[in-house]
Amino acid sequence: MGTPPQLTAQQRQAALAKASASRKRRAEVKAQIKSGEHNIDSVLTLAGTDEAVGKMRVKELLESFTGVGKIRANTMMERLNISPTRRIQGLGRHQIRELREEFLRPEHLSNPGRLIVLSGPGGVGKSTIAKQLRQAGDFWVSVSFTTRKPRVNEIDGHDYFFVTESVFARMISNNEFLEWAEFAGNRYGTPQAQVEQALREGKNVLLEIEIAGAKQVKAHLPQSILVFLEPPSWEELVSRLVGRGTDGAERRAERLELAQEELAAAAFFDVILVNDQVESVVQRLVELAQN
Repeated sequence: MGTPPQLTAQQRQAALAKASASRKRRAEVKAQIKSGEHNIDSVLTLAGTDEAVGKMRVKELLESFTGVGKIRANTMMERLNISPTRRIQGLGRHQIRELREEFLRPEHLSNPGRLIVLSGPGGVGKSTIAKQLRQAGDFWVSVSFTTRKPRVNEIDGHDYFFVTESVFARMISNNEFLEWAEFAGNRYGTPQAQVEQALREGKNVLLEIEIAGAKQVKAHLPQSILVFLEPPSWEELVSRLVGRGTDGAERRAERLELAQEELAAAAFFDVILVNDQVESVVQRLVELAQN
């Protein structure tokens, strides 16, 4: 092993000054965490551009949050398989995601919002329900990203964020989705950061997503309430899909076949609602968020 490089007095002084500034910066950020000025998301984001914060040990970060302390920090790190000496900049993408989800647990939030996940077969009326809730102001309704083309009555950024396959793939790679799934040849994904921020702010959140995505959310956030929306009858669902007028006969047949499979998934959900009257479904969802 070679001998370490010899520093000049000037270099040594500069190194000591840099180390002192880094310690001061980390102490400043930890104080801001304790005062509520920073949350887990903002610190993890800051660590990507601030070298001093990036070199903070994860254990120090966790212990800075009110109610965590040394014992809970150690337990959390063991559960998430994070080394006691790991620094923030050394965390992997999955570890970062798990940390963010950890701080969405009710015990870490003073007044958390409720997360309602609405799903069901295509054509059952999920979008109509979500629109009513958005207009009523009872929920923060997440806008999903999708690779499909917009329908004539849809607005980018309001109904969906319409993106290309390459953009969607990049977002998957960057771990930007709370969940994503492929449905009827197109991809759909829920932006993670916006949903988590809304919950931390105490807002009730509604996700209108496909069944595969709903299962992903439940796996990551067990406190979420999965609601399955059923049609009053099979005949009513067929009538709604035909009435859309957006699909050809072959595509409509594919959707109906898929709808039969989707209806069989209802048993996985926490609550099943029949969409026989929009107003009653909306009221029931509001009640679920308030309980």
